[in-house]
Amino acid sequence: MCGRLSINEMLSQRVSNSLGIDFRAQLNLDLRPTEQVATLVMHNEALHQQDASWGIQPAWSKRMLINAQAETVASKKTFASAFAHNRCLVPCSVWFEWRDEGGAKKQKYLFSYEDNEPVYMAGILYPSDDAMQLVTLTTAPTDECRPYHHRMPLLVGASDIRYWFQSEPNQLENLLFNNPDIPIKILAA
Repeated sequence: MCGRLSINEMLSQRVSNSLGIDFRAQLNLDLRPTEQVATLVMHNEALHQQDASWGIQPAWSKRMLINAQAETVASKKTFASAFAHNRCLVPCSVWFEWRDEGGAKKQKYLFSYEDNEPVYMAGILYPSDDAMQLVTLTTAPTDECRPYHHRMPLLVGASDIRYWFQSEPNQLENLLFNNPDIPIKILAA
């Protein structure tokens, strides 16, 4: 499950240019849960940046929740309202996974689009007293990503961004699984 991502020096410019907005993500090549993440939200038919802290700590949970399963996000009590009313996207350059390859140390792998375009990870936001909080959505991996982890981020293509924000939750079922043909580049770090 995705617990690390990277914001490189080109991401803000690429997102701003492709979406026609002013997006300014802070450079962070190893962004971790609890840190601030620049997300995209939609208000009055326009995309805006909304910064959020990655992770929530529900009263019933002993640990911080950073991910939710896309397949059940609309029905789980903890996530359903946020999915209905506070969907977001997390633009990033890369996400990381670690794989046990039999040694004492796990191997780190970087996942990005082959064309180095921004990756838009699906998420949901929670208002809090201090700031917004973020939970990212994961789904079953594509065949290409399956050897590295049993889950992967839910990715929303640039052509589906408006649909992601403007649709009712029951209309999003077709976006809750990754396209098996998305061109993912995987590199050992």
